[in-house]
Amino acid sequence: MVYRRFLKRFFDLLLAIFLFIILLLPSVIIALIVKLTSRGPILFIQERYGRNSRPFKLYKFRSMTDSAPQIANSKFTDIQNYITPFGMFIRKTSLDELPQFWNIIKGDMSFIGPRPLAKTDERVLSLRKQNGADQVLPGISGLAQVNGRNNLSDEDKAAYDAKYAAHLSFRVDMLLTLETLVSVLKRDGVFKETLTRDIENLEKSHDRKPF
Repeated sequence: MVYRRFLKRFFDLLLAIFLFIILLLPSVIIALIVKLTSRGPILFIQERYGRNSRPFKLYKFRSMTDSAPQIANSKFTDIQNYITPFGMFIRKTSLDELPQFWNIIKGDMSFIGPRPLAKTDERVLSLRKQNGADQVLPGISGLAQVNGRNNLSDEDKAAYDAKYAAHLSFRVDMLLTLETLVSVLKRDGVFKETLTRDIENLEKSHDRKPF
C-alpha cells in the first residue's frame, strides 16, 4: 500500500528526471533526424486518457507521415504505408517513447501501468472504467504490452489492465520492467512465466488480506 500510494511516484520521478537529463542529447539528435527526414512536426501529440479516465496530452517522437489517419494502430490494415523509414527504426527500438519521460515528470504517467489510450480505443476505455483499471496511472509499458500488445482483443487488454491495477506492487513493476527491456532487445518471454506466477500468487492471497 505504501508503494502504491507514495513510493511508486517517488521512484518514477527520480528515474524520469535522471533519464531525461542523460538522454537529452540523443533526444535532440532524434528530433533533428525526424525533422530532416520527413514533413510534419517533430513530436506526435495526442489526447490520451489516464488515471480516473482524465484526458492529458501524450508526447512521442513522430514516426508516421503527416497524412496518416487518426485511428488506433490495431485498426490499420496498411500501417507500413504510413510509417517513415526513420519512424520504423525508432518504433522498433522504442526510442519514439522518450518524450514520455516528460509525461512522467508532470505526473500524467508512470513507467509501468496500463497503456494510455486515445478516444479511438473507446471500447477498452469503457471496459477499464467498469473493471477499475483506470484507477492507476497509465504507463509506458504494462502487463498487456508484454503479453501481446495490439494482438490482444479489447476484452483481453482490459482484463490485463485490471489485473495489474488490482495487484500493483514493487515486485510486479520490476518484473514488468525487465520483461519490457527484454522485449525491446527481441528476446521475448524470458520473464513471462515468473511474472505470471507472481501475479497468480497475489491473486490467491488477495482474499485473505487487503492488497
